Amino acid sequence: MSDIITLAIESSCDETACAITRNGREVLANIISTQIEIHKKFGGVVPEVASRKHIENIDLVVQEALDTAGMTFSDIDHIAVTHGPGLVGALLVGLSYAKALAFTLGIPLVGVNHIEGHLSANYIEHKDLKPPFITLIVSGGHTHLVEVKDYGSYEILGKTKDDASGEAFDKVSRAMGLGYPGGPIVDRLAKQGNPGAIDFPRACIHDDGYDFSFSGLKSSVLNYLNSMKMKNIDIVPEDVCASFQAAVVDVLTNKAIKACMDKGYKTITLSGGVASNSGLRSQMADLCHKACLDLKYPPLVLCTDNAAMIACAGYYRYLAGKRDSMDLNAVPNLKIDQV
Repeated sequence: MSDIITLAIESSCDETACAITRNGREVLANIISTQIEIHKKFGGVVPEVASRKHIENIDLVVQEALDTAGMTFSDIDHIAVTHGPGLVGALLVGLSYAKALAFTLGIPLVGVNHIEGHLSANYIEHKDLKPPFITLIVSGGHTHLVEVKDYGSYEILGKTKDDASGEAFDKVSRAMGLGYPGGPIVDRLAKQGNPGAIDFPRACIHDDGYDFSFSGLKSSVLNYLNSMKMKNIDIVPEDVCASFQAAVVDVLTNKAIKACMDKGYKTITLSGGVASNSGLRSQMADLCHKACLDLKYPPLVLCTDNAAMIACAGYYRYLAGKRDSMDLNAVPNLKIDQV
């Protein structure tokens, strides 16, 4: 079978990204234009601003991907594009561009679920990885524990009942005046603090199910900060960050290991922006080693939003005969079991 070249576009939040892959797992180009510096002053992503920047950046990003791969549009076999979940305005920019490309070039269009893209990042890094396995997808908008039965076949075992883990990191960082994005900042300070300094709650950790909850933890941190302020006692940011992060990581690792053992799998993968958290990687690695489980996670560049992961997911959907028409729409709350 001849090689299949995929051009993928990702614009679900504040990264405008385009990637080109050969046979799904070989990345020829992975270009990401981030808007972090623009949104920092707002303390978070402003949807309207993000959409406008996508419009400004997308032509340049796609052309840079083609140049990096040493290809032209005539070399592309199909277009993969994120159509949800995400910010609807941001999604529509990438989706509209992808539709125009597919229509003009006369090649297939394949819509990709952003969450499926995250879990597919591991296929790029780990060439021998094949389903089935358990994956923990943790990001600013999603916390999912998923049973990957086959390429494109998933069962959601658990998900957050309220805040996503990454969202909790951002909110705690904002409350402490540390800046945006909160995840990397909290992770950095946590390395210098005492994770046992403050006893923050670990919701759902003893439940039989696999769901998560981080809203109570976030509220507990805010209450602690307010209490210390009212008592005129100085807080130690490093200890707060370390104690908060330890609470998040304990819940995430406990549920993931439990699912793997309950379901009889030997492999766990991490993906999503929070998968770059050093505390999560370290504790998961230790627990997997003790339980004789194989842990896999992507490099940092494939943890945050990127188009290479969308290209990989799109490739397997293409192989399965999936094609989308020009009426494919953006779905801000698209579920992974709707792929």
